[in-house]
Amino acid sequence: MRTTRTKALAPAALALLLAPLATACSGSAGATGSKTVTVTVGYQSKTINTVTAGTLLRSLGYFEEELAARGKKDGITYDVDWQDYATGAPITAQMTAGKIDIGSMGDFPLLINAVRGKELKQPTHLVSVTGYNLRGGLNTVVTAPDSKLESLADLRGKKVSTSVGSAADGTLVRALQRAGIDPSGGIEKLNQQPSVGASALQAGSVDALSQFVAWPGQLAYEGRAKALYDGAELNLPTFHGVTVREKFAKERAGVLDDFLRAQRRATDHLRTEPVAAAESVAKETGLPAEVVYLYNGANGIATFDPALRPELIDALKQDVPVLKDAKLVGDVDVDAFVDPEPLARVAAGTAKYPEAVAARPELWLKGQARTQSFDSPRELLKAARGADVRAAYVPDAVTGTLWFADKAVWVAEGPELRAFVTPAGAKAYVAAHQGSGARIVSFAEAGTLAS
Repeated sequence: MRTTRTKALAPAALALLLAPLATACSGSAGATGSKTVTVTVGYQSKTINTVTAGTLLRSLGYFEEELAARGKKDGITYDVDWQDYATGAPITAQMTAGKIDIGSMGDFPLLINAVRGKELKQPTHLVSVTGYNLRGGLNTVVTAPDSKLESLADLRGKKVSTSVGSAADGTLVRALQRAGIDPSGGIEKLNQQPSVGASALQAGSVDALSQFVAWPGQLAYEGRAKALYDGAELNLPTFHGVTVREKFAKERAGVLDDFLRAQRRATDHLRTEPVAAAESVAKETGLPAEVVYLYNGANGIATFDPALRPELIDALKQDVPVLKDAKLVGDVDVDAFVDPEPLARVAAGTAKYPEAVAARPELWLKGQARTQSFDSPRELLKAARGADVRAAYVPDAVTGTLWFADKAVWVAEGPELRAFVTPAGAKAYVAAHQGSGARIVSFAEAGTLAS
């Protein structure tokens, strides 16, 4: 059993791959009777709610273990070529060229994957989910720490960076529409890779950045941004999933089963050992473990479950008009794109994963391999006072999106303390509870009140 890891190519080199070229690795994967089969997996290491099909799965070696067992039975040596990209678009380009067999990406890129695969006669299918959030909390709009912008309405006429065609772009479009702003003409949208957009925000060349996990959390944690809009305010599910080339799935159905079986094992590991999983992903990606845990922890923004839940598929169908309006896709047959059979084979006879539950305040102390959960933000702040805190997390009082306690906006209302991801969320709550004495307080004051 051998495994290799391929870094994402530079943009210039990547452009050469957009045309369907003769395959190398994936071609051998489909060659009947071959003694060596290379399975090529495209993933996004820093899009950390895909880790059960990417970064974490690779580091655990579960897919290689499954393939090694298969190889002993059929006399074939299986290689895994892990190819790391920043977004889903280049993974789709490689899949439609027949050069990537299995890939993971967000809901909006998945639809583009379905369309491009059909157009280029390399059809693909959605076979599992990695992480999801039923309200849409995996995408966030952030601004500079010293920005005067306080709500989404303030973006009118401003420069906003996003990755067009991504789930974060979908969130931005929908949020602007709800705010009464034309997404195509009401702002100046810059189509940029997440890292480029983050640099542009820091340099002041854009006013806001709309991105997917883990960029908003990372920038907020590092003090380089603050949240302006919580994607969970849309109350529309968002998720990332696994897509496979139809030809590969037919010719190597057992290998696909091995991948999905390995993904379930990685999901089990993440759900039972969330701190260890976060530390592992942090080591592999260079992201702070505290940021990884914000999304992937026991109460994290993402819930990990490979199941193709009906509400997620329904949400995918609701995404189609957004991409059609942006002229990125035409009609998409979502039902034909989704293939539940491979996962059904693998999961037969196994228990279902528990559904997502409301997040609880959570405290991670330095040197501890386990976190502590609390029933209220007040209890969390009281426990954190004077403690050697590595990270403290609180859910937004309305959306439930988990956020760093010291980056949240706090509201005191009598004996109660409530946290909000954005200033607009906190102000809306205070305005709706004027008779209760609700007021915005600093994090330091909230800590004092708690104790």
